[in-house]
Parts: sequence; structure tokens; C-alpha cells
Amino acid sequence: MRRRLGPAALAIAGALALAGCGGSDSGDSGDGGSGKAELSAGSAYMPQPVSGDMAAGFLTVTNKGGAADELTSVTSDIAGQVTVHETVDGAMQEVKSLKIPAGGRLELKSGGDHLMFEQLRSKPKEGQTVSVELHFAHSAPMKVEMPVKPATYTPKTGH
Repeated sequence: MRRRLGPAALAIAGALALAGCGGSDSGDSGDGGSGKAELSAGSAYMPQPVSGDMAAGFLTVTNKGGAADELTSVTSDIAGQVTVHETVDGAMQEVKSLKIPAGGRLELKSGGDHLMFEQLRSKPKEGQTVSVELHFAHSAPMKVEMPVKPATYTPKTGH
């Protein structure tokens, strides 16, 4: 299984932060040498599904801790299953996990690594919110609210 989080993904971090839902932590609470992951999630959104019974989801998981972790699975009441995908050379493939480096970020973004909501039980509409639960190899599960954006939504870039 290939895992990839390159400089281009890190450069997108600022752009995704502008999409809203930035981390709720403020100040200098990082525990960089703690030996454990300190995870938070932000910039979450789901483009409104246009057709079929699938949808994509995007978010950023930030790790302020001194140890790496992995996103191993995602659950949501809205879908029969949520799978984790990576994109390598334009081809997407399902993976068992994605790494979250110590002191770094995991960027799930359009055209890159992302979530796929499959077997939708209902089709979410723009303005609604989808609840998801992120599961990790070492950290406790985390609930995230994912606003549904227009199907053509693209996070703004630049500051």
C-alpha cells in the first residue's frame, strides 16, 4: 500500500483553512515532544452529490503532537460505508489507512486523497450538515460535522 503526503498537499493547507471550520484550538498549546498524537479536524465539507448513491468528502486532520497516527476508517449514518482513498498519478484507489505525521497534517482534498461515501441512504442537500466519525490507529474516535456545499464548490486559495 502506498501512502503519500507531499509538499503540494501541505501547500494546500492554507487554502483549505479558508473553507471554514478551522481548528478550534488557539494559542500555543502544542505538545510537540509528548510522544502522542494530538489531533484536530477542520476545513471539512462535502460537495452536494449530483447523481447516483455516492458522494465525496474532504477535510484536514492536524496533528500537534509528537507522534504520528493514521486515519483507519470513517463512519457516517448517511452511508452504508465510507471508504478512504488516495490519489496517485491521477488514479484513485481505496486504502486501509492514511498517515498523519507528527507535527503535520493529512489533507483530504479534491483531486487528492479523499473520503468516498457509498450506498447513500439519503442524498444530502446544500446547506445541510453530515456527521462523520473518524477512527484512528492510536487516538480516540473524533466526530466531525461536514457542511454540504454546492456541487461545484472549490475552496478559495490565497490569503
